[in-house]
Amino acid sequence: MAPIAVGDSIPDGTLAWFDENDQLQQLPMHSLAKGKKVILFGVPGAFTPTCSMQHVPGFISKAEELKSKGVDEVLLVSVNDPFVMKAWAKTYPDNKHVKFLADGSGTYTHALGLELDLSGEGLGIRSQRFALLADDLKVKVANIEEDGAFTISGADEILKAL
Repeated sequence: MAPIAVGDSIPDGTLAWFDENDQLQQLPMHSLAKGKKVILFGVPGAFTPTCSMQHVPGFISKAEELKSKGVDEVLLVSVNDPFVMKAWAKTYPDNKHVKFLADGSGTYTHALGLELDLSGEGLGIRSQRFALLADDLKVKVANIEEDGAFTISGADEILKAL
């Protein structure tokens, strides 16, 4: 399956999220993104070094600036269960805008065409590192990293595109 690209529509799919009241919610992607400008960024795994120390903190620290440029939602997706994503989110007490969405079985990541096989490292099927900017479900920017790099999928690169 070809990876999602500029001009494509973001696929629908359901992701799990613990809301601000600590209730597990099943969120259809189209209900989060239809009629809105959203950033959807993905990481190979919760609590992993680059994800935890660079990628996620970049979007958290730039969230207000992204919102000021018209972004309605900043959505993080990872192939992890919702309890792991909840625990990971709690390690960022200053986060007010990034939703930590769980793609427990990798179904949504597969629909994006962004699966990454890390079985050789004992991690199984995960997500490539990426950042998408979509407006009313249409992908306007698709920054997909190669080979574990972190060069084009950060918040600063999305800000440049806004």
